[in-house]
Amino acid sequence: MNIFSRRQLLQSASAGFGSLALAGLCSEQARAENRSLLEPKPAHFEPKAKRVIFFCMRGGPAQTDTFDYKPRDRKVTTTNVSPKAKGRKGGNGPAGSVIPFSQHGESGLRIADTMPHLAQHADELCVINSMWTDLPNHPQSYLKLHTGDFRFARPSIGAWVLYGLGSENQNLPGFISVNPETRVGGAQNYGSAFLPAIYQGTAIGHVGANMAKAGIRNVTGQLDSALQRRQLDLVQAMNRELLEKSKADTQLEGVIESLELGFRMQTSVSEVLDVSGETLETQERYNVGQTQKLGRCLDDDFGRQCLWARRLAESGVRYIEVCHSNWDQHGNHAKEIAANCTAIDKPIAALMQDLKDRDMLKDTLLVWGGEFGRTPLTDPKKGSGHNNKGFSFWMAGGGIKGGMNYGMTNETGAVAVENKVHIHDLHATMLHLLGLDHENLTYRYAGRDFRLTDVYGNVVQDIIA
Repeated sequence: MNIFSRRQLLQSASAGFGSLALAGLCSEQARAENRSLLEPKPAHFEPKAKRVIFFCMRGGPAQTDTFDYKPRDRKVTTTNVSPKAKGRKGGNGPAGSVIPFSQHGESGLRIADTMPHLAQHADELCVINSMWTDLPNHPQSYLKLHTGDFRFARPSIGAWVLYGLGSENQNLPGFISVNPETRVGGAQNYGSAFLPAIYQGTAIGHVGANMAKAGIRNVTGQLDSALQRRQLDLVQAMNRELLEKSKADTQLEGVIESLELGFRMQTSVSEVLDVSGETLETQERYNVGQTQKLGRCLDDDFGRQCLWARRLAESGVRYIEVCHSNWDQHGNHAKEIAANCTAIDKPIAALMQDLKDRDMLKDTLLVWGGEFGRTPLTDPKKGSGHNNKGFSFWMAGGGIKGGMNYGMTNETGAVAVENKVHIHDLHATMLHLLGLDHENLTYRYAGRDFRLTDVYGNVVQDIIA
């Protein structure tokens, strides 16, 4: 495409952009010639899932009070708890689940009684009770969960997915993080690092914000759409001229892509986030509009996230993260874990049912979990410590076997002892279900090929349908 000189562009702008339109600079046809980095791409092999919804439980959910039932008849000592837990609250004494459990579905899967709505979908869940990660500290483990590394700035898993597959909706971001954690890792948790900037996640709100008032910032314009389009044509022509001179600049490429996406998003974002058109019955199932405070947030906050997740998935968004905080029960464990479970129970169940009703669960991969788990408790009125040696995740839909437990912790729930699954293994499996080979999804940077799983990771074949 021929590019005007900067002087010609500025002269055109002062003349009311008329010559830009006449010359066809950045016209619809010319823009079509500049292929978007977000266009859908073929997978490495036939995928079982088209999209991911990740329920991120920041703080470390207690495995023995959610999905890993342990009878409360085991004694905790400094020999059968995580090393980092020695000397922490709890002491020696009987340990096990402080929340009652029941069996559900044809599979008889054990789920804490604080999640009765989710338990109705027990036969869809694959509960992994043998997760482990490298460190028991929030900042490092949270980054590891999102990027596969805790030492260096690396692309998040959502950015890798978008890089590998592109987006099914060119009017919305392909990767959206709703209510992201800003204190632990910040934007790195949904960043693109050395990948082209267009693959980074788009945040909606943040932890602690009122989600009813949250949205995507800076996508509303003051000009009418025709004039704004012509203004953008001017800016983009200068950007492309600079890109032509620099030959390779992923940040500038990201700016060009983001400006175009932002222009298209001005109407599509408001439509997908507006839930007023949903029936009152639907909103009630998701707890939207509820003002009861459970734990540290309103019912409405997480429920609205889940309803948005369904609407974003329907709209073709490839990777959606919804966040809930805080699961860091260092004090008053039993009461706080119960409140958190109650807050997420109905909305997740409502989302699962809606995906089933729309025949979307079969190709939507649901993943639930946090950066690590908790140490065994001896006193429910006290708190639990961090535990990275054994904790629980669950997956559903998108090619996952339902109604099963995979892996096992020891008798107190402190350490994974059977079929251990590392975070790298989880990432490899998620990519596999999307049709991506984690060993071949690479990006060359600083003289070497990088991948999400570094030189690690095994696909957990036993949980794939």
